[in-house]
Amino acid sequence: MSFIGHKEGRPSINIRRQREQSGRFAELIAALLLCLKGYRILARRYRSKLGEIDLIAVRGRRLAFVEVKRRSTMEAAEAAKTIRQARRIARAAEQWVWRHPAYHDYEIGLDAMLIVPGHLPRHQPNALQPA
Repeated sequence: MSFIGHKEGRPSINIRRQREQSGRFAELIAALLLCLKGYRILARRYRSKLGEIDLIAVRGRRLAFVEVKRRSTMEAAEAAKTIRQARRIARAAEQWVWRHPAYHDYEIGLDAMLIVPGHLPRHQPNALQPA
């Protein structure tokens, strides 16, 4: 069996680029859906030492930290949500709020947006609340 373009079991650069583009497109779809639901996007791909948050959005007094999951099936997208990831996002969200005092008294939501080809995107408010 040949693994041309693979090194040590990792995907080739072209495959990684395709996944990156696919992820960015999924995040754009998620941002558009949130805007249609009345949210305003405050940040995309927020990165800190504590982790990355795909989207940060606000609607009224609710501040949503959104993890976008693009998978081939809804079951795979659901399975991609993990407790470890929820904790990482919660820590990064806490840091973001700490750095933005205007949002200290807002309701915080750790949401998921599931993107599956052939299906409408599914926004799941509070789906990533850590245990």
